[in-house]
Amino acid sequence: MNRNMRILFFAGLLMLAVSASAQDVKTFTTVKKNPVTSVKNQYRSGTCWDFATLGYFESEILRKTGKTYDLCEMFVVSKDYLDCATHYVRMHGYSQISEGGSCEDVLEVIRKYGICPENAMPAPGSLTGDSLANFKVFFPELENKVRSIVRYSAKEPLPGWKDSVQAVIEKYVGKCPETFVYEGKTYTPKSFAESLGLNLSDYVSLTSFTHHPFNQWFVIESPYKWRLRPSYNIPIDELMDVLDKALDAGYTVAWGGDVSGDFSRKGLADLPDGVIPTQELRQEQWDDWRFTYDHVMLIYGKAIDDQGKPFYLVKNSWGKSGYYNGIWYMSRDYIALNTTYIFLNRNALPKALKKAVKNQF
Repeated sequence: MNRNMRILFFAGLLMLAVSASAQDVKTFTTVKKNPVTSVKNQYRSGTCWDFATLGYFESEILRKTGKTYDLCEMFVVSKDYLDCATHYVRMHGYSQISEGGSCEDVLEVIRKYGICPENAMPAPGSLTGDSLANFKVFFPELENKVRSIVRYSAKEPLPGWKDSVQAVIEKYVGKCPETFVYEGKTYTPKSFAESLGLNLSDYVSLTSFTHHPFNQWFVIESPYKWRLRPSYNIPIDELMDVLDKALDAGYTVAWGGDVSGDFSRKGLADLPDGVIPTQELRQEQWDDWRFTYDHVMLIYGKAIDDQGKPFYLVKNSWGKSGYYNGIWYMSRDYIALNTTYIFLNRNALPKALKKAVKNQF
C-alpha cells in the first residue's frame, strides 16, 4: 500500500469512527425542565453524594428564592469525614471509612454545622497543587490515620485522636471558616445556613425494596449509609409516580442508585431491550449485588427521545463530560430498576404520603 493509499485508508477509518460516534448521539425533546445551578466536577474524589446534594439544595434555594448560590463541597467533606471517623471509633472499628456517603450526610452537616459559600475555603485541589479535588493521596492517609486509632486489643482509643484526624483533613481541603463575609455581610456557617431560606425538616428519603414491609421506615443496608438514617419504603410504581409528580410541580429530586451496569460515560443510561424493571427484578439484583448504591446525581426534568420513550434530565458531577456537557439522559425504565433511594422535599409528595411520612423517625 503506497503512501497516498495509506492516507486514504486511515482517513476512511477516521470518517467511519466519526460517523459511528455521531450515530451514538441520541436527540431528545425536553418535556419539563426545572432550574438548577451549573454543572460541577468532583474530579478525583468519591464525593458525588456531596456535589449532587449541595446541587440539590442550591436548586431548592433557587426554586424558593430565585437566588443562585455556589455552596462549598469541601466544607461538607471536612465535617462529614470527621463525623465518619467518630462513628468508626464509637463502633470500635466495626464500621467503614469511605469517601462515599449519601444525601443524609449533607443534610446532617448543614443541620449541625451550617455551610459556607465556595470561596470561603481554599479552592478544591489548591492545597495539593491540583486544579480540582483530588483525594488519591488524601483519603488513604486519612483512612490509615483513622484505622490506627482503634488498636488491636486496646481498651480505649488513642488520646487526642480527633485533633490528629482533623489535621489530616485540613492539610488537604483547608480549615473551615468560623466567620466569613458574603455580599458585604459577616456570617458564621450556621447563620449563613439559616439565611438560605431552607427548612431542613422538609427533606425525606424514599426507597422501594421487598425485604422490608412497605409503608414503613428502614435503614438501607449499604456501606455508604453509615449514618443509619432511615428511608420510607413504598412500591416502585408509587415511587416513580412520586418522582414524576414532583418534577411536574417544579421540584428537583436527588437520586442515589447504581451506575455500574448499562450506564454510558457519554451521557446516556438505558436498559437493554427486553428488560422490564419489576419490583421482583429490583430485589433480585439488590440481593445478588448486580445492583448497588454507587452514585448520586440530581434529576431536574423530563424528556422523550425521537421514538417517544421517556427519559429524565439528570445533572452529573463529572464536569462537562459526555455528549451533553455534563447532563445525562436516563430512561424511566433505567431509573425504575436502578434507584436505591430518592431524596426530596416532603411538600412535593402526594397528600396521603406526605401525611404518612410526617412523623419521620
